[in-house]
Amino acid sequence: MRVLPLLFVLALTGCQSAYYAAAEQVGYHKREILVDRVEDAQESQQEAQEQFSSALEQMKTLINFDGGDLEAAYDKVKGEYEDSADAAADVSSRINAVADVAEAMFDEWEDELAQYQSASLRRDSESQLRDTRRRYDAMLRAMRQAEDKMEPVLKRLKDNELYLKHNLNARAIGAVGKEFGVLEQEVERVIAEMNRAIAESDKFIQTLNP
Repeated sequence: MRVLPLLFVLALTGCQSAYYAAAEQVGYHKREILVDRVEDAQESQQEAQEQFSSALEQMKTLINFDGGDLEAAYDKVKGEYEDSADAAADVSSRINAVADVAEAMFDEWEDELAQYQSASLRRDSESQLRDTRRRYDAMLRAMRQAEDKMEPVLKRLKDNELYLKHNLNARAIGAVGKEFGVLEQEVERVIAEMNRAIAESDKFIQTLNP
């Protein structure tokens, strides 16, 4: 099997160490993989922001429901919740992929320090490692904080969907409407955290690609 098809198979099966080894055979090093995965995580966060905003807008539409097919309106709310759950899962998966390759890169970097003959070059590399690790930790922390903020939004969306499922009437819509302000605040918080994480990601990528 050629290397490129092998990379695809290993990526699908989750054999990360073998994937990195095969990738290096074609000149695709961990640093480059890390940058690509950070950019993928940024994209997934942007998509999640759009999805949460869409779910919020659909809930607002239902709360302001003024005639028509109430069942169809509920189905849209349910669909927005399911899409939001999928978007959140993708964000978590992308962040985990970032963490996986970053740890592999840092471990390799640490191990290779012992191979230096020049003490000054080794010290310089150690300094770069510490600085890169510090910036990475700040980025990952921001990503995880944004990830944590998704859970309250998903729980509230699910609560609303379940309540409407079993009580699809004007009274139920009114009850959900009373909690809309809290949902709106939670969506605003998660979007703000994701924007902060994306900004930290941009700064980290700049340190890898000066």
